[in-house]
Amino acid sequence: MASLRIQRVSKSFGSLQAVSAVDIDIRSGEFFAILGPSGCGKTTLLRLVAGFEQADTGDILLEGKDVTRMSPQSRGVGMVFQNYALFPHMTVYENVAFGLKAKRLAKDEVQARVERVLEAVHMKERTHTHVSGLSGGEQQRVAVARAVVVEPRVLLFDEPLSNLDVALRSSTRQEIKTLQHNLGITTLYVTHDQSEALSLSDRIAVMNRGCIEQVGTPEELYDRPRSPFVAEFLGAANVLHGRFDGERQIFRSGNLELDIPGRLGRDACALAIKPEHITPAVSDGGDTLDGIVASVEYQGFTTSISLSLRGTLLRALFLTSLLTHKPTPGEKLAIRIDWSRCAFFEHETSRPNF
Repeated sequence: MASLRIQRVSKSFGSLQAVSAVDIDIRSGEFFAILGPSGCGKTTLLRLVAGFEQADTGDILLEGKDVTRMSPQSRGVGMVFQNYALFPHMTVYENVAFGLKAKRLAKDEVQARVERVLEAVHMKERTHTHVSGLSGGEQQRVAVARAVVVEPRVLLFDEPLSNLDVALRSSTRQEIKTLQHNLGITTLYVTHDQSEALSLSDRIAVMNRGCIEQVGTPEELYDRPRSPFVAEFLGAANVLHGRFDGERQIFRSGNLELDIPGRLGRDACALAIKPEHITPAVSDGGDTLDGIVASVEYQGFTTSISLSLRGTLLRALFLTSLLTHKPTPGEKLAIRIDWSRCAFFEHETSRPNF
């Protein structure tokens, strides 16, 4: 196991600033995810760690050793690519053994290590199958085995589940987590899928436009976002921009006025409301809000409803069992908002008030 430190690392491609002064400390044995939308710089950052790109400024330290200018093969990292990058004309065994043979290890040692890692990823029975005859999930396991068999100090994943269907993605995700836990290997995992990051990671860095917005545990990021971007990207929060009137305890956004209980800073200018923190009101009261149903999406266990409140759209996610009937577009629907779970952000610093 090895710690990984990224210090003030930046990378530009012409006029495009792909990575900007990124600072991250990854602990030994930690499963750490970089989460962000397409084009935010997360894959570039991963390639900088792997050595496939060279940083313009900053340092990358692996177990305290500066590897910033070292070649990829000298860094002691293993990488699982988005497209797996397997050799289709080779068998599973030959693919996994490729890196070991390049190191000129003894034949008996190569065989022992390959068999051990194929057992770990449940692919031993497919040892002599050509990878072209494997399913997407099986190819994913072979790619992981090939990266792990060389015993890297850090394992890198570049959106490894994006080519799998939804059902297979869920099962393979669990396999990756179990394997990483059993091996105890330090892992840096890049994804745009929040469910992957939340379920797999010990900690997550949310990235936006080349910068790190926030680093924390899945629970910290989801429950206590430090910027409107994090609240919206990690949890699909409804983010309203406006102004809070501290004397009247009213938040104004467009034509919408919301009575907010409790004390907030006078500089609050953005309000984040998670869809699951909006519930149908079973009775009228002073804390209820009336909305007009704009659209309804039945999802089985949950039902997603878009509501218009004085021209402002809010997405709510209800437990289907709590709905006395299925709402229809144009219908009036009374709701309540759990203000204790909402985040308010200040104008200049974007620091939240809860």
